[in-house]
Amino acid sequence: MTIAELFENLKAQIAANPAKIANLKASYQFELTGEGGGVYHATFDNGTYELGEGPLPNPGCTITISVADFFALLERKLNPMAAFMSGKLKVRGDMGMAMKLQQLIG
Repeated sequence: MTIAELFENLKAQIAANPAKIANLKASYQFELTGEGGGVYHATFDNGTYELGEGPLPNPGCTITISVADFFALLERKLNPMAAFMSGKLKVRGDMGMAMKLQQLIG
């Protein structure tokens, strides 16, 4: 699976359960390292959202992780807290926002 396919899957998950983002106002930047990586973003504004490639001017939460570990997180093969504690996942900005993201994709 590619990052583009991953974002399409996330869009489908959101469409299937729009209540998850109904009251979410947050902006995320993902800095994915390693082969196939890059900078991506997700913004949520009380029921509307945008997922895409490229940086945000002022993200509320920036997550840095390798592509392989990012996929492992999404496939539930890597525990987010264990990844954070071991340094595989780094968070800058609003930690509470990072916790909301875990609930959104979980």
